[in-house]
Amino acid sequence: MRLADLAWPEVAERASAGAVLAVPVGATEQHGPHLPLSTDSDIALALCDRLAARRPDVLVAPPVPYGSSGEHAGFAGTLSIGQAATELLLVELGRSAGETFRRLLFVSAHGGNTGPVARAVATLRAESRDVEVFQPRWPGDPHAGRPETALQLVLRPENVRMDRATAGDRRPLGEVLPLLRQGGVRLVSDNGVLGDPTGATAAEGEQLLVELTSALESLMDTWCPAVLR
Repeated sequence: MRLADLAWPEVAERASAGAVLAVPVGATEQHGPHLPLSTDSDIALALCDRLAARRPDVLVAPPVPYGSSGEHAGFAGTLSIGQAATELLLVELGRSAGETFRRLLFVSAHGGNTGPVARAVATLRAESRDVEVFQPRWPGDPHAGRPETALQLVLRPENVRMDRATAGDRRPLGEVLPLLRQGGVRLVSDNGVLGDPTGATAAEGEQLLVELTSALESLMDTWCPAVLR
């Protein structure tokens, strides 16, 4: 189910049978003192893998590990390529993928990529390409808080440092959004956390993964019903 594990004749055979290419879109950015910088990429890849496990017509591309993460500037390790570069990268990636695959799915797990992903998808659709996008959403803490910590306790528990997990700014996102636009996360949270990760459990993370995977599968079933199960 991983594109990169196949040789080109195998890819050609799968594509000719109608395979959909799922592209995980993430980021390399701070997620507090307790989560790895790969968190968004890990979540996007996990959702694609779980979808492919249920849908044999899905191939999973290597994840895009960089995105628009300027709001996390000032925290060591954050690597942002900005909105314009993210948009261009996805447009060119989509055009290239279109030479092999009739359908392309972006699974974007970083909120800062929302604008670039939407514009890239609009451009590709305007070129008559069959493209869909899924962006996982959950209630509660928006960044490095309880939901993402719970997810990582399932996906990469060895890289979660719960002894370092501390609450950050716990105000609702709508309340702090103007400040985030003005000065980024650093302006409102010294540790980079928006929410409270303490108390997160793997059981919560597994339940959230089930819900997100189900939502992704429902989108796929509507957009592109599977021929084989």
